[in-house]
Amino acid sequence: MSVWLPSAPCSPQACVQASGSVAALPRAAARFAAVVTLVLVGVLVSLVGLRLPARVVRSWSRWVVRASGVRVRISGAAPPTGGLLLVANHVSWLDIPLLGAVRPARMLAKSDIRAWPVVGALVARSGVLFIERDRIRALPRTVATIGDALRGGAAVVAFPEGSTWCGRAQGRFRRAVFQAAIDAEAAVQPVRVRYRFTEGGASTAPAYVGDDSLLASVWRVVSARGVVAEVDVRPVIAPADHLDRRALAGAAQTAVIDVAAMVEHVPDAGGGCRGGRPGPARGFRRGRATGAELGSGPRLGIS
Repeated sequence: MSVWLPSAPCSPQACVQASGSVAALPRAAARFAAVVTLVLVGVLVSLVGLRLPARVVRSWSRWVVRASGVRVRISGAAPPTGGLLLVANHVSWLDIPLLGAVRPARMLAKSDIRAWPVVGALVARSGVLFIERDRIRALPRTVATIGDALRGGAAVVAFPEGSTWCGRAQGRFRRAVFQAAIDAEAAVQPVRVRYRFTEGGASTAPAYVGDDSLLASVWRVVSARGVVAEVDVRPVIAPADHLDRRALAGAAQTAVIDVAAMVEHVPDAGGGCRGGRPGPARGFRRGRATGAELGSGPRLGIS
């Protein structure tokens, strides 16, 4: 992996804890089958090129999360119409359907996914914006592509941390994707995603971090009981109210940080995370902007 790409100190061994209450095996298996079925339906819809109403996409997104046994709570104002940059903290593969339940949007994906057999073609047809994360020279073209999508009235989802975190930790927001919003004069909508237990307290069961496999993460989620996904849609931020992309990224990160639970974390001796003080949004070392700053997470490749 390029030294310029962000990474989290979180690991499934040190940071991820399954629920103390585990669903019965038949129920977990039924949830797993339901999630796979819903995803396959989405793939088939993409394959035949059907364009579904936004309300249907929102409903499908909620069904994917609920099928996994996770309850959904969405609060805050409804996102505006027109070009909109949706930015959120990144914890799990569940973040993607959760953001789809807020407003259907175009996602960012690593460019190498385009070459994947079958999947690459399906992802391309879904309206995904491909980015080259580790090519600095490609950054202006990628920012321009995102800006064009925003000017065309599309919503674009980005996870500016550039990596998934366990939920007890949070990374800094990278700046480049915010330049696209400034260029397109498009509003920025921060979204805070949290996973909690119904009885209270943060849950790291949905986290998809480190060397975790997707199947292992999905099974851990469908096996857990009492997990709630809380999606807080924060007030819209106008790019014109901020001096530059650094200031805009900082404002978005401030809106997303959960002061009580999501603070800057650093690796501890055991390879996990320990608390620190919230830090401002900053760029990479030497001040160089890279494709990683656009916020395509290395886990799923889509963010």
